[in-house]
Amino acid sequence: MTQHVRMTVAAGRGQIRCRQIEESDFAGVADCLTRGFPSRPRRYWTAAFELMARRPAVGNYPRFGVLLESDGRIVGALLQISFRRGEGASSAVYCNLSGWCLDPEFRGYAAMLNSAAMARKEATYLNISPARHTRKSIEALGFRRYCDGQFACLPVLSRIGAPGARIVSFTPTLSEAGLLSTYERDVLAEHAALGCRSLIAIADGAAYPFVFVSLRVFRRLVPCEQLIYCRDVADFVRFSQPIGRYLLARASLICLLDANGPLAGLPGRYFPDTRPRYFKGPVRPILGDLSFTEMTIFGS
Repeated sequence: MTQHVRMTVAAGRGQIRCRQIEESDFAGVADCLTRGFPSRPRRYWTAAFELMARRPAVGNYPRFGVLLESDGRIVGALLQISFRRGEGASSAVYCNLSGWCLDPEFRGYAAMLNSAAMARKEATYLNISPARHTRKSIEALGFRRYCDGQFACLPVLSRIGAPGARIVSFTPTLSEAGLLSTYERDVLAEHAALGCRSLIAIADGAAYPFVFVSLRVFRRLVPCEQLIYCRDVADFVRFSQPIGRYLLARASLICLLDANGPLAGLPGRYFPDTRPRYFKGPVRPILGDLSFTEMTIFGS
């Protein structure tokens, strides 16, 4: 379903139209986003579009998002990454909203842009990187927090062990990968292809998937690993010590986790109201799952 919203306004602006972004729009949308986010080079957006274009479409959901144009000129955009999480009857469609911007003289059309982007009521919409000054606005649109902050930890110092557990780097041909579900193998494979660190913890004949992405935090001075995917944060806690040893051997010491408070047994510090995550829709996201979002498609 392609969403078209049209209206004619006075003051010589002509026709204002909202529609889905097509691949032929990439150059104009990149220009608009560069105007809206001057700290990001234009290449940041064009590289993101290249990665988005490689991903398969999810039904007839938007592949790239929606734009606002005035007499054919792109004056606003709201990017969307649509994806499906889970398998079978338990699967659900999510849309990660990102890169919202409008040229200053067209900001009165924000509601039109938002309505077009969130037209599918069966989908769950995510906003995982809202600027502080926009949080009240997105809450007014019906978004709710599911993550209040970040927990920074030193997993190698964890006192929680998993006797006999080992950590291996995922590859599609790895024999241990056969212990995962088809969906989990696909998650690890796609994120590994995006440059993430896809790992498997092995214990008692069972396999547990993990994905991390490398970031730099605290004014971009400190390297760390953000947890992008696991079945349950309790799995990370259980395997924190062997994961910490594995990461330390590769010059990574600090891990960041989405959290709503400190995690018992993990040495670290909780930072409330830091990188809160929001959702709107029928499915409340779980902590520890940022798979297929801008964290991996757009980068830090």
